[in-house]
Amino acid sequence: MNLKELAQRLGLSPTTVSRALNGYPEVNEATRERVMAAAKEHNYHPNSRAIRLATGRAMAVGHVIPIATRHEIVNPVFADFIAGAGETYSRNDYDMLLSVVSDDEEEQTYRAMKVKGNVDGVIVHSPRENDPRIPLLREIGLPFVVHGRATGTTVPYSWLDVNNRRAFLRATEYLLDLGHRRIALVNGLEFMDFAIRRRRGYVDALEARGIAPDSALMSSDEMSEVAGFRAAQRMLALPDPPTAFLAASMISGMGVRRAVESEGLVLGRDISLILFDDDLSYMKNGEDQPIFTAVRSSVREAGRLVAEMLLDRIANPDQPPVEQLLEAELVEGMSTGPASRRRAPEAL
Repeated sequence: MNLKELAQRLGLSPTTVSRALNGYPEVNEATRERVMAAAKEHNYHPNSRAIRLATGRAMAVGHVIPIATRHEIVNPVFADFIAGAGETYSRNDYDMLLSVVSDDEEEQTYRAMKVKGNVDGVIVHSPRENDPRIPLLREIGLPFVVHGRATGTTVPYSWLDVNNRRAFLRATEYLLDLGHRRIALVNGLEFMDFAIRRRRGYVDALEARGIAPDSALMSSDEMSEVAGFRAAQRMLALPDPPTAFLAASMISGMGVRRAVESEGLVLGRDISLILFDDDLSYMKNGEDQPIFTAVRSSVREAGRLVAEMLLDRIANPDQPPVEQLLEAELVEGMSTGPASRRRAPEAL
C-alpha cells in the first residue's frame, strides 16, 4: 500500500496523512492516532526518501563519539543506551549516524552536521561540568537532548538524567543503617557530572550521621573491572579498612568482588557491597533473587526516552526545553549484611 491508497481509505488528503505520520504539530492528536492505527493495520511504512523530500528533514539523528584520552565512552552501558534509542528511531523511520572523532574534533563535527544538514538533531553523551557542547549546540541551532546534566551550565536545555545524588545517598544510608561506618566509594571519573553527583550523595549521607569523609576511602577512575579491583585492593590493605563499598557500576563492582575474594573474605558476610546497576540486557543482576544489593535504573529505557524527547524537539522546535529526572530503585541482594569485625582469611 502506498501513501495515496492509505489516504483514500482514511478519507484524508495525502498531505495530512504524511504530516500525521511525521509528527507535525498542526495535525490534531485524534487524527494522528487514527492515521497511525491505520498504517499499522495495513503494514504501511513511509518511504524514507519521500519523507526527506516532503519535509526537508534528514530523518537521521547524530551521535558524536569522541576517541577520548581520559574517558572511554564506548562501553557496555553506552551499547545498551544506543540499543534503546535505536528502538525509538526504528519506530519513527529515523536512521542513526555515529561519528567517531578525536577529542579536539567534536566542535567542528557538530558544526559540519549543521551545515551539511545530514542530521535533524543530536544526543549529547557523558556531560561534564560546565560542558561546552551545550552552549555550542544552542549557538548553531542544532536540536539536541543531553543524556545526563552538566553542573555549572546555566543556559536552559533539554535533558534526561537519573537522580544520582539521591541514589548514592540512599545506598550510603542503607549501609549506615546496617552499622557500617567505614564505607568506601569506588566512583567513576569525577569530571563527569554523574560521578560528581554520586560523590555528593555519599558525602551528604555520611556527614548527616556525623561521619567525616575519608579521602583514603574514595577513588575516581574508569568504571572497569580492573579499576574496581585495584581500588578495592588498595583500600582493603589499609590499617583501618572499609567494611562496605559503593561501586559506580556493575562492572567496577565485579572488580570489588574479586578484590574481596582474593583476600579470603566473603561478600555479604565480611564485606558489604552496593553497586549502581544499569540493568544491562546481557549482564543481569541475577534472576529470581538479585546477586548484588543495588540502586537500579535501566539505561536501555533511558535511551528510548531520550530519543523520544529528541524527536519531539525536532517536530516542535519552538517548545521550551524539557527536563526529566528518573529515580533509581534500591533492590536488596546477597552482597550486604550487618557490619562485623573483619575476619582473618580462611585457611586453604
